[in-house]
Amino acid sequence: MRRPDQQTTTRPTTGPAPETGAAADTPAAADTPAAAATGAESLSGGTPGPGHPAGTGPAAAPGRPAGDLTTEAVLAPYLRAQAADFLRSLRLHHEHSAPADSGGHDAAAATRALRRAARRISGSLHTFRAALDPLWADQLRTELTWLTGVLAREHAYANHLTRLVEALHQLSGPALPAARGARAAGEGAASDAQGRAALGVGAARAGALLERRLTLARTRSHSAALQALGSSRFHAVADAVALLASDVPLAPGPAGRGSEELLEPAERAEQRLLAAVAALPPEDSEPYNEAQDAAWHQARLLLRLHRYAHEVVLGAADPALAAPGHALDLHRDAVEAAGAAAAAARTPRIAPATAYALGVLHADQRHEVEAARAVFRESWPYATVLTAP
Repeated sequence: MRRPDQQTTTRPTTGPAPETGAAADTPAAADTPAAAATGAESLSGGTPGPGHPAGTGPAAAPGRPAGDLTTEAVLAPYLRAQAADFLRSLRLHHEHSAPADSGGHDAAAATRALRRAARRISGSLHTFRAALDPLWADQLRTELTWLTGVLAREHAYANHLTRLVEALHQLSGPALPAARGARAAGEGAASDAQGRAALGVGAARAGALLERRLTLARTRSHSAALQALGSSRFHAVADAVALLASDVPLAPGPAGRGSEELLEPAERAEQRLLAAVAALPPEDSEPYNEAQDAAWHQARLLLRLHRYAHEVVLGAADPALAAPGHALDLHRDAVEAAGAAAAAARTPRIAPATAYALGVLHADQRHEVEAARAVFRESWPYATVLTAP
């Protein structure tokens, strides 16, 4: 889906790694509709797997004539379907959140489904804004961004606690992982013994401190989410989505009626993603450089927008981007977990052994950040070179 004056050269590298262990709320796993049986075509006009370089001309969805890529035929039904999913998930959330219902897991699953639908609506309003009523699209997107942010915090704190406590158990086990750094053979055994002893003293206290801090944050986030779901602001959002399920406000006049109104925005979303990936720090850059995290977070957000645009235009998710998307989710989780460990280490008047354990935990999570970046590079299906128009 590239115009001739926006040429992008892509060279296939290694194929995407198989996805394993994706979290239920990651945009590359449960957040992805099933791909077509034969694999979705890329927005560039070809299948983005190894041996299938991107094309240079616009491509319609499989079995869908280019003339059918209009707002009325494609975008409007997509938005109505996502709005219906949003309302269905909201109903399930109300049912499973009732005091008589003990199914906390079902309520959490309904919340995740609610967030998935809200993200898809918000992302599509952002990408295809020109084809829609811009004032309405901006207002609803702002409200959906607020809602997804409120609902995401509780899940994030629970995920951080689980991740950090498990890492502490591994680090304070019988042996420190080799990733902690190679040592000379003569001093390795003594240093490991000292490190295990120090971690054994501080790990339990560090775990208790993290549990207090993150459980409190999770409880507050849960209360904030319940308050938000009962607010007049949320009811206004739900009403707007209910109207969207039956009527999609289009741009006035002929805008939004032609295929270019969908192809061009989706193409720009793809170009922004490729540019962001090409600008990521090289593999041999300095480790533990937290200033680089923002660029990786931006690539993750742009990948999500590209995936949603791919779903709108081609009718299915791009399977080649499942593994890179999962790697970027793990990267985000590790960055945030490292930040939580560092924040806990700044707690006043904690014991030196506790601070030491938290410092080792922070370093471990930064190693996980580097590992996620390596997985992304290995699973990214193209080495991308962008050329100016």
